[in-house]
Amino acid sequence: MFGARVREIRRGLGLTQTVLADRAGVSLTYISDIERGMRNPTLAVLIQLSRALGVKPEALVIDLDRVV
Repeated sequence: MFGARVREIRRGLGLTQTVLADRAGVSLTYISDIERGMRNPTLAVLIQLSRALGVKPEALVIDLDRVV
């Protein structure tokens, strides 16, 4: 799940959802919803998240096909 991957990377970096939201320019609620699988971000938000986490965009979607 995409949200689980975001959470995994965020926690690995020791970031709170609030810090990630600030860095990505989105709301805390939006980050929470993504991590819980309630929302799917647009491509633009995916790129904002990857920059905020300091990873390439593909790091957020790699191996997602295994979940299906």
